[in-house]
Amino acid sequence: MTIVPAHQRSAALAPFVATLSAYELGPGPVGVHRGLPSSTMSITIPETDSLEIAWLGRPGSRERFRAVVAGLHLDAAELRQEGGTRGVWLTLSPLGAGALLGIPASALTGHVADLAEVAPAMAHLPEQLAACRSWPQRRALVEGALIAGRVRHEENTGGHELQATLAALSGTARVQEAARLLGCSRRHVSGTVRTGLGVTPKQYQRLLRFEAARGGLVAAARAGTVSLAAVAAASGFADQAHLTREWRAMAGCTPTEWLRAEGLAAQGPPARGRPPGHEDAPR
Repeated sequence: MTIVPAHQRSAALAPFVATLSAYELGPGPVGVHRGLPSSTMSITIPETDSLEIAWLGRPGSRERFRAVVAGLHLDAAELRQEGGTRGVWLTLSPLGAGALLGIPASALTGHVADLAEVAPAMAHLPEQLAACRSWPQRRALVEGALIAGRVRHEENTGGHELQATLAALSGTARVQEAARLLGCSRRHVSGTVRTGLGVTPKQYQRLLRFEAARGGLVAAARAGTVSLAAVAAASGFADQAHLTREWRAMAGCTPTEWLRAEGLAAQGPPARGRPPGHEDAPR
């Protein structure tokens, strides 16, 4: 067996994997976490037992998964893990879905699916993770599986137009301005984003703004200087009321309620690691 050095694995996955970390849902027999909207796909792999996921505001949506792939989503989910409450969580860039899993990100937008169905070659990961004795071993196992997926889907080397389009949308608040920067029509921008991500350009920008606010809230809470008005202004919201409305709509709670639930309302860092929507995820 060929051993690939850690730095080489990380470099090979860098364009496609935004986050790869261990998580803990907290003490007790059942861990519960609120999964927030995200502009990336995520994969959650419990070490033992399984995950139960329900979309907030969608009655009857509760399902159980051994390991789960979540597409882009604009509303929140509740994750419950019984028994062992540890695992590995990673997020994929929009290009990562095709490069590593062989499907476009748009295939799972607004949905979740079992990892074994999306990527059958990775179905063994939960059991193999449970047999690992350390985080470096777990990380190497997951990275190895992702690199193998990249080899299987080597033909998915495109995505340059989508990447450029998303970069333009992230750099301006108006879709028309992004189209101007790209030298194309607003309709073309919309078609590119819808095909690749399954959302509209404005929805993608909405996700980016939400993520910026989440990061600002966490940073302010850790510094002990939470100001919703300041976070709103820095994140591109019209005002504090606009920020709060968006959080109620997308997270199912206010920013203050979320900070309290995450253990960030007072001071100090939260529990190490979080699955989908956790506060440290880079966007």
